[in-house]
Amino acid sequence: MHTRMTNKTAAALVPLLLVFALAAGCKKKTVEITPAMASSDEALYKLGEEAIKHDMEKGILYLRQVIDSFPKSFYAQRAKLLIADAYFRKGDDTNMLLASAEYREFIRTYPYSPSAAYSQYQVALTFYKKILKPGRDPSKTIQALAEFKKVITDFPGSDQAKEAQAKIKDCEERLAAHNAEIAISYYKRRAYKASISRLTEIMTSYPEYSRLDKIYYYLGDCYFKLNVIDQAVPYFTKVVTDYSGRSMAKRASGRLKEIEARKTAVSKAKAKVKAKPEDKKSRP
Repeated sequence: MHTRMTNKTAAALVPLLLVFALAAGCKKKTVEITPAMASSDEALYKLGEEAIKHDMEKGILYLRQVIDSFPKSFYAQRAKLLIADAYFRKGDDTNMLLASAEYREFIRTYPYSPSAAYSQYQVALTFYKKILKPGRDPSKTIQALAEFKKVITDFPGSDQAKEAQAKIKDCEERLAAHNAEIAISYYKRRAYKASISRLTEIMTSYPEYSRLDKIYYYLGDCYFKLNVIDQAVPYFTKVVTDYSGRSMAKRASGRLKEIEARKTAVSKAKAKVKAKPEDKKSRP
């Protein structure tokens, strides 16, 4: 009996060795945790918090132990966020995916936490950070937009909801610019009906787009090229009246003068046609 107790005491005093297989590269890293540390969520968290500053993998091992050993602890929540933030700071595609997964898991595990709104905002940022320039694949912009909208829907009273609103505007601006490039490329290839379809979609879906003057002008010019003058005029007029200081206003004004000149020419031609029978009657 005495031997058993002695063995148990000795075993308890030997530091616990935790070995984790790290997914990336299948390397193994070890961290040493004493029984005193293992019994304290705060002690483990502080170890991880300090370690993660200079050795992310080692810090994450400590923080994972907090989550596994004390799942309902306040420090487990903080550990989860610290891990997600560490991945996020790395910034590359792989770590952004890991960050997104950690933030999503945080929301599922702690849906009523004050940090849930922050986590959803960070999920959106993992896509937003990878947005490409207009003309390139807009999928990340579309995903970011959906996630920012989720911040406002799920956490309307949060500080992150206000920040998300500005990001939504930027995402919509980028998507509108992307669609505008496609629409104008159709226009240049004389695919006027396809261009009209895209331009109309931009006008209705992105009413705050900063270059609506361009959208209205090309809509007008598509109808002008198709010789549907009555539909072209309102768009040109809107550009001239609402965006008078922009270069598109000058071009739209030129088109309106051209349309007016055409109408005058047509009126004169019709007047001549009407006058001809009268001239014949008046001859002796």
